[in-house]
Amino acid sequence: MDLRIFTEPQQGATYDTLLTVARAAEDLGFDAFFRSDHYLRMGAADGLPGPTDAWITLAGLARETKRIRLGTLMTAGTFRLPGVLAIQVAQVDQMSGGRVELGLGAGWFEEEHRAYGIPFPKEKFARLEEQLAIVTGLWGTEAGKTFDFHGTYYDLTDSPALPKPAQKKVPVLIGGHGATRTPRLAAQYADEFNIPFASVEDTERQFGRVRAAAEEAGRGADALTYSNALVVCVGRDDQEVARRAAAIGREVDELKANGLAGSPAEVVDKIGRYAAIGSRRIYLQVLDLGDLDHLELISAQVQSQLS
Repeated sequence: MDLRIFTEPQQGATYDTLLTVARAAEDLGFDAFFRSDHYLRMGAADGLPGPTDAWITLAGLARETKRIRLGTLMTAGTFRLPGVLAIQVAQVDQMSGGRVELGLGAGWFEEEHRAYGIPFPKEKFARLEEQLAIVTGLWGTEAGKTFDFHGTYYDLTDSPALPKPAQKKVPVLIGGHGATRTPRLAAQYADEFNIPFASVEDTERQFGRVRAAAEEAGRGADALTYSNALVVCVGRDDQEVARRAAAIGREVDELKANGLAGSPAEVVDKIGRYAAIGSRRIYLQVLDLGDLDHLELISAQVQSQLS
């Protein structure tokens, strides 16, 4: 079971804060550092000092880390043209020496689009399908040849399909709860399928849909890695768990029901339940980025039991 650190910088974080967390995650042996792709805070958080761009952040981290993998859950398809995104991700992959992964989603938070003047189209999922075809098509085009795509929303003619990523294949993550189109899209394009903030039962149901879609597409169900994203709140005792829950404005019972919360033993046990239904990777949503002792505890007493 891989454990990855997943952050939500729109809630309030500077680049320096993210760098500190990414370096700590690397030093503590976590598999990856991921971040969300949002420009506006959610809920009661003040969001100060303001948003940071996902791919600019990852470009910086690519040069200031050595081992840890870097990526997004999920890059919003509404924020970037697919040709430009393919260039950005390929460049960051080169800058990192081949450590980048691309999570790509349709985009959903309409309020942030209004706040920053970003168009919010109605046909987001159909656009996402074309975006995936273009990004993977550009990367997969043989050097010296050109790439063409003529779709409903995007039109590319005689693209040199450059630059290429450092990796032969940048892993692509697709995720979500959709019962029909999401599994089909994952089966066609994804190296990894991620379901965010879902129970063991809902996870098993959705994994089953994706596995069936992959079989139908002729890939085989085991061609994909299956993963979860879950909020994390671990403490050495009940008081520490309560303190960490209060720091992120959540209730302990709710966190235990909907995330990974409690003592290290409780969290290891719940991760085991996800592992039993096919999850091979957990993205730990860390909401208090100033609490590095939390990461140390998870590394020492949770991750060590899963190795």
